[in-house]
This record gives sequence, structure tokens and C-alpha cells, in this order.
Amino acid sequence: MKTSNNTLKFILATLAIIVFNMANAQTCTVQGDESTYGTSNTWIGYVYRGANFNIYKGYVTEGSASSPNFDENFGGDRVQYATNGCSVYTDTFSVRYKLTKTFTDGDYIFTTGGDDGYRLSTDGGATWAINNWADHSYNTSTATIHLNGTYNLVFEYYERYINNRVTFNLQAPCASGENTAAYGAESWIGYVYSGMNFSTYKGSYTEGNSTNPNFDQNFGGDNTTFNTSGCAITTANFSVRYRMSKTLTAGTYLITVGADDGYRLSLDGGATYVITKWADQGYNTTTYTATLSGTYNMVLDYYENGGGNRVSFSMSMATLPVRLISFNGKVSNTNKAELVWKCDNAENFSHFTVQKSTDGRVFEDVNTIVPKTDYASVKTYAYTDITPLTGTNYYRLAMVDRDETVAYSTVIVLSVKSLSAARVYPTVVEGGSIYVETGSATGQVKLEVYDMNGRLIMGRALTNGRQQVSLQVKNAGTYVARISGSKENILSQMIVVR
Repeated sequence: MKTSNNTLKFILATLAIIVFNMANAQTCTVQGDESTYGTSNTWIGYVYRGANFNIYKGYVTEGSASSPNFDENFGGDRVQYATNGCSVYTDTFSVRYKLTKTFTDGDYIFTTGGDDGYRLSTDGGATWAINNWADHSYNTSTATIHLNGTYNLVFEYYERYINNRVTFNLQAPCASGENTAAYGAESWIGYVYSGMNFSTYKGSYTEGNSTNPNFDQNFGGDNTTFNTSGCAITTANFSVRYRMSKTLTAGTYLITVGADDGYRLSLDGGATYVITKWADQGYNTTTYTATLSGTYNMVLDYYENGGGNRVSFSMSMATLPVRLISFNGKVSNTNKAELVWKCDNAENFSHFTVQKSTDGRVFEDVNTIVPKTDYASVKTYAYTDITPLTGTNYYRLAMVDRDETVAYSTVIVLSVKSLSAARVYPTVVEGGSIYVETGSATGQVKLEVYDMNGRLIMGRALTNGRQQVSLQVKNAGTYVARISGSKENILSQMIVVR
């Protein structure tokens, strides 16, 4: 029987393919257990044929003792990639990298990339801190993760078609171990954070010097790079906490702070703030004037929320045309707060404003007193608060010059005790009336309601016991309800009328 030439050619071609495949199908032994983690910054990568870890082929290693970072392209597109075991064809394959690593306490920046999908876990694959598990050309993803201790890292990668590349980069914390609570000595240390609420610490820099703490900073411009002692930041959506321990000779100081966006200033380590403008805003300034003496732990907080950025600080000694010699106070036996002060050299001086507070932080004006005409000699001034609140009261003087320069006295703290059992409630009045309770030993009493400037709004005689009283108050606001006997104040209670 004859065989045609075409048939013979087909048989020979088929035999050639079989021989070729047999030659390229040499036997190999798969190595690795697919579960062991690498150590000492060296990954173990378990390699699979198929994009979903289908058929295990062997393992490889990445990274080195000095760094776990790597950039791998597997020798090129559509080639045989050697492993400890069997090689794999670099098209439609996958790799699962594993590494056990110990981290000191800090915020670490992970940047991973791949063509195609990749994902990163710090808990052995239970969850994914970075997850870009899809077909795509090469791209990268970044995550900042707070770590402290030993972690099982899993970094997975797959390649679907043609191009292949996978990268891993770990950046250590910025300025690790730096004490962000330390104060600069007579000059500022600025602790810089990414995020507008001091979220992720990046590093520090300094402002001012020992002879002049003033500064005006724009961070190199809008949306640019600003370097710190640790990592650089992009000048949008960031915050800075400046700290300075400053010793001041006795005197009156003008402190001006400005910013775009939010800013606030504290003289007591952040416990209270004498300037607060914590909001998105264009650049503006606020001035605080006070009589200061001694060492102060100053904190200047600043944040930027995109657009322009600028923060400034200036401090200088002010000279007021008045000298406060003394400022004292006491509670009288009738439960009134009696304030007395002495001053001289009141030339070109405008007035005193007596201010009152219930918490020592927020003060309200209660009375204005003009200076006496003979300003050359020492003059004595007095003011009596007939409605001090039962409990702790804080008083200070605001001394105002004719050019509106303001200085503040030290704060006087007076404690007023209730002389007899009495109650006024509710303290937040919405129905137009309050209840007054007095003990049986009190006898006849009088209820008076004053505004915060000490002006009498209404008065009514009461007997002891519990009574409902309709308030004759026209405007909503804060008032003082005072209960008094024939000779003394029994109780003063702040109420809010809505």
C-alpha cells in the first residue's frame, strides 16, 4: 500500500512535536513546603502555574539581610523562570511570598506594585492592608501601617498575560524614637505631621533663636515638598505642633499669631489656650496681651487644609501708660466679692474692665471703670460684685489704652459659700419660670435676677419653702439668680434663659 507524500509529512511533523515535548518535559523534583516563612528580611516565594495558585512548582527567595525590598521581572515575558524545584512559564502564573519580620513601635510605609494583581497582609493572609487584585498594567499602592512586634507578612502576586513585574518597598518610620513632647529652649521645635489632626508623625524642624522666637513660615509654597528631620511632607493637609520653653522678665507682652488655616496658642503646655482660631480660613492674625513673668511652656498648634499655607508668631514687650501696683479681692461677710487695686502713671489710659469667669478660662466683662484725672499719683480703685456665684469665682482686670492696647492683671480666685440651704432650678430655663427652695430657718428672702453686667432685671420677695417664679426676662441669655436675706447673700446661681 502506498503512502501519499502529504500523509508522510503529517506523520513526520507529529513525531517531531512529540520528540520536542519529551525533550522539554524533563523530570524535576518540587521543593519547599508552601508554608514556611522567610526570616532575616529574606522572603520565601512559593511559585505556582496558573493565576490562582493552581499547581505548585517550587520556591524562590527575594530580599537580603539588609532589606526586604525587591523588584522582580522573572527574566522577561513568556520565558522559563527557574525555581528551587521546577521552572514555570512566565505567563499565567502566581507567587505567594512569605516573611516573618519584627518591627519596633512606629508607622511604616509599605509600597507594593505589580502587573497584574497584588495584595499585602500583615497577619498571615487573614486580612489585606493593600489589595489590588485585578488584571492591569504595572502600578503601585501605598499604605502606612502602625506596627509594634513580630508579624507574618504575606505578599501575593499573579500574572495573567504578557508583561510581568512585582515590587515591594518598606520605608522605616520617620524620626523614630524622637520625643515629640520636648520643648525647645528659648526657641521653637516644630513637630510635623501628615494629616490635619497630628495623625502621622514625620519629623521636626526649628524656628526662631534664643534671642528672638519670632518667625513667619510658608513651607516653601503650596502643595510642594517640605523637609524635616525625618521624612519630607507635601504641604497640603498637614499639621505642626510647635513647642518652646520661654523665660520672660516681668512685663506686659503683645503676642500675635497668624495662619492659613487653623491656629491656637497655649502658655501652659496645652492645658488652656489664650488664642483659638481652629478653623479653615485665609491668613489672619490674632493678638493677645498679658502681664507675664517667669518660665512658660508655650504650644503653638497649626494645621493646613489645602491651598495657601502660612503660620507666623511674634512677641514683644508692650508699654502701657498705666502701672498696676496691686490687685486684691475678698469675700465680705454678706457674700459679696470686693475687689481693690492700685495704679499710677495712667497718662493716655482709657479704662479698666472688670472681668469674671466661672472656670478661669472664659471671662466676661462685668463693669467698666474710667481712671481718675490725676494720673501722676497712686490711685486706688474698687469694685464690688454683688452677685458672685456660690462656689469658685475668678476675676481679672483688662487695662485698655487709648490706642486699644490691652493688658491683663493676674487672676484672683474667690470662693463663695452658701450661708443657708437654698436651691434654684432648672439652670437652663425654657418654660419661662424657675423654682426656688429655701429652708425653714431662712425666713423671708428676696429673689433678684441680674444680667452679666450686674444690672438688676427683676426682684421679688419670697417666703421659705418651694415656690415657682415667673421670670420677667425679655431676652435669651445668661443671668444670675440671687437669693438674699435681710443682711446677706444666701445663694447666687447662674441660669441660662432660652
